[in-house]
Amino acid sequence: MLPHSLHRRDQLSKGEQYVGGLLAAQGRKSMRNIAALLGGGAAEQSMHHFISASTWDWRPAREALARYLQRSAPPSAWVVRPHVIPKVGEWSVGVGPRSDRQAGEPSSGQYAYGLWSASDEVSVPVNWRLFLSDRWTGDQTRRRRAGIPTEVIGTTLEECATATALEPLQSWRLPARPVVFDVPGADVRRLATGFDAISVPLIARVGSLTACEVAAPATPGFGSGPLTARHVLESVKGLRRAVEWVDHASGRRHTSLAMAIPVTLPRPERGTARAGLEGRRPLLLVGEWEDPLLPPTRVWLTDLTRTPVPELLRLTKLSGWTAHGVDNVGARVGLRDFEGRSFGGWHRHMTLASVAHAVAALSEAPSARARTRASMVLGRRVSAAPLGRRPARVPCAGSGSAGARSAPRDAASSPASVHRAGR
Repeated sequence: MLPHSLHRRDQLSKGEQYVGGLLAAQGRKSMRNIAALLGGGAAEQSMHHFISASTWDWRPAREALARYLQRSAPPSAWVVRPHVIPKVGEWSVGVGPRSDRQAGEPSSGQYAYGLWSASDEVSVPVNWRLFLSDRWTGDQTRRRRAGIPTEVIGTTLEECATATALEPLQSWRLPARPVVFDVPGADVRRLATGFDAISVPLIARVGSLTACEVAAPATPGFGSGPLTARHVLESVKGLRRAVEWVDHASGRRHTSLAMAIPVTLPRPERGTARAGLEGRRPLLLVGEWEDPLLPPTRVWLTDLTRTPVPELLRLTKLSGWTAHGVDNVGARVGLRDFEGRSFGGWHRHMTLASVAHAVAALSEAPSARARTRASMVLGRRVSAAPLGRRPARVPCAGSGSAGARSAPRDAASSPASVHRAGR
């Protein structure tokens, strides 16, 4: 894979060494710990330059990784999730306080989004976008010190998350798979419009207060105008059915109550910027209950209106599979361990950490075919053995421009009408 994206022999050699260090170094995947496996001080300086101050473009490596996974472990879906890296300090690119953080997230750090290739066997990140607030994009001193390319502009969190998937799926021309979009607070109308434009199905997690309109004539709430998702689901919860699904991390089987109901999004108000968009496209509102006596545990909207509810629920479970990947394999290969300060250095580290993640995840996959492919991710045989024992389980600042200039050196079942229209 790497030989097709790192064309210079010296860069290819350093890329392989860096990935090998991410796989083999004990503890935090710092430059010092990686270099200790390669000879110490001189190796540390050389590797530091390769990651933080080199000019190699990380985007071809990410595309090559996605294509490799398409052959080795074809994804059932692409998953978009936030990725929070706890960090303090003034000059590490993107670091800042977060007043809108979710429960359990650190008060300061780097906030990014990952696009994951997810199947029942493995989940591997293939693209990253680092969110840069106005504090970074609007401050020329910060931009210069972090080496932020001039074409990288400020975005909202939602725009950053959406572009994490839209840009590579459009430019890499990979086979269409549903996008499971598990990002709090996203505007479903904008999401649906963006992904529909590239003919990619969408399953987006939404809040219980999301407004929608019942589209099935025989269903309670039809003709009542905008209602909250929770109200709609609670009014028809007698249609819930038991759906069995498998926890990808443990291999254990679980059962949830689930259902889906045809809905549309309310029409945009007259005079708004979105008023000209068609608001009546058919969607399914999907609810899942872990406790039948409580409100829905998770709520999703999707344009996969012909897909059975059990399959929709199983697709949503791939988001939890990627979260497990971050906390387990990702933690072992350094997805939160970059110590540098530059924009380019962050992206190069995350790219090679994703390659190391692929080696580790494929080597632990249930199928012999995937494990065989793990040994050839780098274009030669490698081993992920230093990562430790294989766990037991059952079968937005944009990605930026790498070469703009060198970065500085830095120290259930649904109503019968559910399948009549749409995808």
